[in-house]
Amino acid sequence: MTYRKFSADHLFTGYEMLDDHYVLIVSSDGTIQDIRQKTNTDDQIESFHGILCPGFINSHCHLELSHMKELIPEQKGLVDFVFAVVTQRHFPQEEIYDAISRAEEEMLNRGIVAVGDICNNADTIAQKRKGRLKYYNFIEVSGWSPQIAESRFSKSKSFFDSFRNISFSDPGQKLSMAPHAPYSVSDPLWDLIIPFFRNKTTSIHNQESRFENEFFIRGSGDFTRMYELMNIDNSFFKPSGKSSLQSYLPKLKDAANTILVHNTFIQEEDINYSLAVEEQSRSGTNLFFCVCANANLYIENKVPPIDLLRKHGSKIVLGTDSLASNHQLDILAEIKTIHQYFPEIPLNELLQWATINGAGSLQMDDVLGSFTKGKKPGIVLIENINGLKPDKSSIARKIL
Repeated sequence: MTYRKFSADHLFTGYEMLDDHYVLIVSSDGTIQDIRQKTNTDDQIESFHGILCPGFINSHCHLELSHMKELIPEQKGLVDFVFAVVTQRHFPQEEIYDAISRAEEEMLNRGIVAVGDICNNADTIAQKRKGRLKYYNFIEVSGWSPQIAESRFSKSKSFFDSFRNISFSDPGQKLSMAPHAPYSVSDPLWDLIIPFFRNKTTSIHNQESRFENEFFIRGSGDFTRMYELMNIDNSFFKPSGKSSLQSYLPKLKDAANTILVHNTFIQEEDINYSLAVEEQSRSGTNLFFCVCANANLYIENKVPPIDLLRKHGSKIVLGTDSLASNHQLDILAEIKTIHQYFPEIPLNELLQWATINGAGSLQMDDVLGSFTKGKKPGIVLIENINGLKPDKSSIARKIL
């Protein structure tokens, strides 16, 4: 077997940052063999300026919406954004397929090796069959009216079965069902999808608007306008008197992992509540808080309270959301935006969110996320790092 040796100004292992005195040894098929200190006898080392790190994990994406890039105006709020996605997403099928292909190519070029992808239809199947990236396919389920729970579940189950065919033939494809959001899944629909969470990762959009909590606590706010825009009868709904997160989180107790996505308006009491639920869960569920900073700025012009999540030791991962709500699918771009708003966070911590944490959230940390012997995580080079801080010119590219 042949081996390749890599060295750079810094080597991030998935857990810690090493300096240029270390060499990464990889077999010809990309399997990690060792990290060790350089010796005087080392030769044929491929040396780089920048940081070498494991491939990035995009824990939340909507690849199927790639054709909607720059279609929806920025900073109009979640209600108008959701309405625009629902009413404007219908394009000629070939345009949709072409946009999906180009978006995947963008992720590959920018060092992403695995994606937690939201699927409301079968549009991405053909691209995913090519096996260029690993995917956790979350078949998204929604339907607010209790009367349509059975029909919505049947439709989602048909997509689930279609994706199951590729997950059987490709171990890089994982699959589960995922509730879209607490304000779009009725109790009867929850009952139908809960069995699909067991031992799997699931995902839910959480507290993406300040009106979400108001709706669950008092039944008022801008979300009532959303139901009116969509001609949805909301008369059945009875507010829980609790925050959105506290109203639905117990329904996810059987999942191995739950990715709470966005968290733009999460509050400290909800973080405490979520960590208490995680600790008390007999099934051992793990909660991951996914930050999609550029999408949050695109929709609500606000970033999540990452300082609060860090304060309580929450497991943080990174996502890009979709090209309908972001100008690029680039995890390094997310890191740079977070650094702009939270410059006190060390780069090695941000990279941990983008690598080993992300791999754990998608149940792929057995093969991805770190330079651990036996894994095949891919190797990414981050260039133009200034004092171990990303600047505007920083770029990431996959080198293996």
